[in-house]
Amino acid sequence: MTPTLTKENKMGAMPMGKLLVNMALPMIISMLIQALYNIVDSIYVARLSEDALTAVSMAFPVQNLMIAFSTGIGVGMNSLLSRCLGSGERENANRAAGHGIVLSGLCYLLFMILGLFGSSYYFRMQIDIPAIYEGGAKYMTICTVFSFGLFGAILFERILQATGRTVFTMITQSTGAILNIILDPLLIFGFGPIPAMGIRGAAVATVIGQIVSFCMAMGFHFWKNHEVQLNLKALAFQSHILKPILSVGVPSIVMMAIGSVMTFLVNGILSGFNSTAVAVFGAYFKLQSFVFMPVFGLNNALVSIVAFNYGAKRPDRIKKAIGLGCMVAMIFMTLGFLTFQLFPDFLLSMFEPSPLFLSIGRVSLRILSISFLFAGCCVVLSGVFQALGNGLYATVVSLVRQLVVLVPAAYLLSLSGVLDSVWWSFPIAELVSSGFSLFFFLRIYQNKIKPLCKI
Repeated sequence: MTPTLTKENKMGAMPMGKLLVNMALPMIISMLIQALYNIVDSIYVARLSEDALTAVSMAFPVQNLMIAFSTGIGVGMNSLLSRCLGSGERENANRAAGHGIVLSGLCYLLFMILGLFGSSYYFRMQIDIPAIYEGGAKYMTICTVFSFGLFGAILFERILQATGRTVFTMITQSTGAILNIILDPLLIFGFGPIPAMGIRGAAVATVIGQIVSFCMAMGFHFWKNHEVQLNLKALAFQSHILKPILSVGVPSIVMMAIGSVMTFLVNGILSGFNSTAVAVFGAYFKLQSFVFMPVFGLNNALVSIVAFNYGAKRPDRIKKAIGLGCMVAMIFMTLGFLTFQLFPDFLLSMFEPSPLFLSIGRVSLRILSISFLFAGCCVVLSGVFQALGNGLYATVVSLVRQLVVLVPAAYLLSLSGVLDSVWWSFPIAELVSSGFSLFFFLRIYQNKIKPLCKI
């Protein structure tokens, strides 16, 4: 049996429940390991000082922005690549992968320049505490200048996902994350001949893990991924390939970049109360990744499944994938909500909390986690929009959630002078965005999925 037939049988014929487990489980496991790395990274940094944790928290918007660009290009390429494979357009599938490589390389150059010349200014414009802006600038410079590992890893992992080889992405992501976890204490605090590097050590451990993941993902592609052939011809831009990648990728980038802008602005609002509130907000983002990362892994699998079956004109399988995806996402989110409600002190204890940190964090986790109950289906439906080439819908939902509603609500609530009130802006924004997600899904169902039922 040829590789192409194996791919078609799996994506087009395997029972949907089994297919979703087969494709999503490796991604969920790798995402959970990624979340563990995020937590461990912050735990070790917190042992240096609360200022060090605040510095890393303030660098998060830039790191998230790099992930936004790399993931956006990857999602756009993945969506087109999966559709081309589903409809048997092998040459266009090759071109989609080649265009993704070039676009990712251009994005890396952009962030390398930003890191070299803008890191210090980025921190000084937010805070005037030397321990925070000096350490943060060092951390950010390393993470941006060596971010080619991040861009390369995500790009090749998306190519592997588009062809159904999610086990390899689990291996590459897990290896990079585990290596990072091992290197963190060695490079931060020093060991034997290894000098203590402090906050710079956390950055070095991060980029080493990313570079290893990149090398492994690229190796797996050339070794096992025979459906997609990369060559110089595939690297030359062609409008009929570039346009669909950007039509999905750019909205995805904007959607995630909005999160960086939101975090930056909310950090500014919180710093008006105290720097501890900023550190708590950063700790929350690390903790909530354990809830959201598995759903993002599920979503990555759904993008490939829905896009493939849309190309193959199988509406029955598309509807089953969406229904199962929403159900599983809600289970993850409900478990996360209960954990944050019942065990906030335990979760915060990992960050060497001061009494003030614990007092602020206990209330914030319980309020912020209410938004989990609305977020699960929103994440899944955003993936559906992207898979069907309507990334603009996902962008609008994200824009409403994180800028149009959340930031103004946070600012207005901050005028009360009560820090605890600010956290309520998150559940309010999530509730409003859920309404927009449902509205857009009904539109896309009528316009794209329902017509396939008549074929």
